[in-house]
Amino acid sequence: MQYFLQGLLMGLAYVAPIGMQNLFVINGALAHSRKQALLVGLTVTLFDVALAFSCFYGIGAIMDYYSGLRALILFCGSLIVTYIGVTLLLAKTENKPTEGAVLSIRKMVVSAFVVTWFNPQALIDGTMMLGAFRVSLPVDDAQYFIIGVAFASLIWFTGLALVVSYSGNLIKGRTLRYINLVCGIIIILYGLGLMLKLIQLVF
Repeated sequence: MQYFLQGLLMGLAYVAPIGMQNLFVINGALAHSRKQALLVGLTVTLFDVALAFSCFYGIGAIMDYYSGLRALILFCGSLIVTYIGVTLLLAKTENKPTEGAVLSIRKMVVSAFVVTWFNPQALIDGTMMLGAFRVSLPVDDAQYFIIGVAFASLIWFTGLALVVSYSGNLIKGRTLRYINLVCGIIIILYGLGLMLKLIQLVF
């Protein structure tokens, strides 16, 4: 239980700061029905847990070793992330949709995958942090720690989706439009930042 709680607390501290995943969940919760918002939160949780397990067992080290792979992920990630930001800027925003609003599952899954996995810095930082914890843990108890991290992702992203969805009923179309603009600009800047890291890596 001790190691599970350590993983839970560390996981919450890791996912709580505003980043690509949180912005994606917030925007999804504002733009769709509560049930669909929960689906967005669960999808991001799935990819985040997969990333946490991969970092815990050292996939970030592969990116450090193969610079070409890291460059490819930076290039593709910067383009896709920037595209997501642009679509937010251009999106026509109305009041919060009803329960019958249609959510494109394929588009949502792809976007959730991109905001989680096409972030080399998250892979490297996650590997360093989770890897450091893994080394410090007893071999037989390490799995409890990473399970705690996984539960932190589940609690945070589903909780965030539900809280924003409930409070989103108070948000009108114009306010949602401003939120989209802010999120879009942040995401575009993030995508450009990835491209800058690629240029620095190559040259």
